[in-house]
Amino acid sequence: MDQEFVQRMKEKLLETKAEIIENLIHEDEDFREIAASNDLKDMVDVASSDIDKKLLSALSAQDMKRLRLIDAALGRIENGKYGFCLGTGKPIPRERLEAIPYALYTIEYQSELDRKNR
Repeated sequence: MDQEFVQRMKEKLLETKAEIIENLIHEDEDFREIAASNDLKDMVDVASSDIDKKLLSALSAQDMKRLRLIDAALGRIENGKYGFCLGTGKPIPRERLEAIPYALYTIEYQSELDRKNR
């Protein structure tokens, strides 16, 4: 993976993470009040701050899963393993990463997993 593409995906992941958190703030009055009292913090970092417990209790299961996948993808970017299938080690096609920047597997391997889990 070239660095320019990886950087673009990192920015996309961070934007998605911020959107999830911002949507939560708009939907949850208590969380909005807590976030407002911490306005010096970057919203992308809110999930890892002292607000963590409130965030986790208010997040839907789907948003929680997406945040975990995003954080894992950001970790793979940091350790140079982003863009490779966790099942096969093969590169994940750019088109798939552009559609789902936190993808763990190639489409073929994901399909195989889905068949096994039926």
